[in-house]
Amino acid sequence: MDKYLKLPSPYLSVIPIVVLVILLAITIHLFGSDALSGGSQVCLLLASGVCTLLSIVFCNTKWKILESGIIDNVSGVTTALFILLLIGALSGSWMLSGVVPTLIYYGIQILRPDFFLVSCCIISAIISLMTGSSWTTIATIGVALMGIGQVQGFSIGWVAGSIISGAYFGDKISPLSDTTVLASSTTHTPLFDHIRYMLYTTIPSIIITLIVFLIAGALINRNEGSQTVAYTEALSHTFHLTPWLLFVPLLTGIMIAKKMPSLVVLFLSALLGVLFALWFQPEVLRSISGLENEGTQALWKGAYQSVFGSTQINTGDASLNKLVATHGMRGMLDTIWLILCAMCFGGTMSASGMLRSLVTFFIRFMKRRVSMVVSTVMSGLLLNLCTGDQYISIVLTGNLFKDIYKKKGYESRLLSRTTEDAVTVTSVLIPWNTCGMTQATILGVPTLTYLPYCVFNIVSPIMSIFIAAIGYKIVCIYEKN
Repeated sequence: MDKYLKLPSPYLSVIPIVVLVILLAITIHLFGSDALSGGSQVCLLLASGVCTLLSIVFCNTKWKILESGIIDNVSGVTTALFILLLIGALSGSWMLSGVVPTLIYYGIQILRPDFFLVSCCIISAIISLMTGSSWTTIATIGVALMGIGQVQGFSIGWVAGSIISGAYFGDKISPLSDTTVLASSTTHTPLFDHIRYMLYTTIPSIIITLIVFLIAGALINRNEGSQTVAYTEALSHTFHLTPWLLFVPLLTGIMIAKKMPSLVVLFLSALLGVLFALWFQPEVLRSISGLENEGTQALWKGAYQSVFGSTQINTGDASLNKLVATHGMRGMLDTIWLILCAMCFGGTMSASGMLRSLVTFFIRFMKRRVSMVVSTVMSGLLLNLCTGDQYISIVLTGNLFKDIYKKKGYESRLLSRTTEDAVTVTSVLIPWNTCGMTQATILGVPTLTYLPYCVFNIVSPIMSIFIAAIGYKIVCIYEKN
């Protein structure tokens, strides 16, 4: 409250969010899956304008304060923007080098369709647990699994949901995860105490998730049959598929295990993809360069194109052409644009005091254990919606509730766990959140399309409330539960 003269009322504070939701609903109705190509960005800027106007007129907030809030928000995601560009480069180079087609080719033959969804979830969970990064997991093995699932006849929503569920399970409980470390450090909870305490909500959530995917995999009607054979034949005729290409993801895994920085890993992995493309896929590079008779010049132009631009490869199968098409760094620009607009909205909401006003509204209902956890979950979700970034939401949730939990006699690990259950796993379900935008772009599946199938991400906050309701392993020095 020190940055603004008057704390806005909750009724005033909710107006920009209502405006944003209405504008997004209209935009999605008008543009459908193309809403992220500009319409959603305009909605966020208009909502930011509404927030700015209300805070200046009714709260006497100075423009400099609002501007500072926007700048702080944008500066906090600069690393994520560079990561997005490198993910675009990696996805393009890995596809045209034959790495992803090779993973798809062998994966089709290894992964049984009836157990594909549950296998997808488990594979993503293991890799994410080892790497500590849902983004890296989805950008690498997730892309390959997405291709395998489509070949085997699964809808894109189910496949994306299983990949994201597994990736966020591993991200949530990995000691290498930045969100895990951030949640524990913000609430002053020892890291491994935080991770152990999360298992009480995370293990039941992932068990429910695996059961759902196991049943779904057995019941979903698929049309894979001859399509699978056609796809594998088309892949083998278009690309030079060899086990040597698996050296690229293997080396990437080794770099991650060595705890090298994400930017370094992604850069070197993309560079490896380019080198392997030059060695193993010269004909593919010549084809996309448009200079098939120019020798070395065509190869280098194709290699550059794979990193920064859109590419189309004629495999002889129309649906497979869409699967192996790439967009490189350029394909990430809409997402980066959206993130910048989301940070503007989050910055104005935070600097104006409207976020604090809304969170304070939830705090009023914190009478006992369950209402306290429910208020934390709802506040975390609200912050994810308003700020558009999971890191900001984790820090704000932890700081806003830290003293309240302590005053009421609850351990800090309850707050750190609830924060992760409410913020980390739900960020990917919000179309304008950095996570939602990124994963939708990487997998090529709109956020609202995969949302109903992200079982783990939906169950986790509910499980947090349920465990609080039964009081399992929750200690309070002032209550006898």
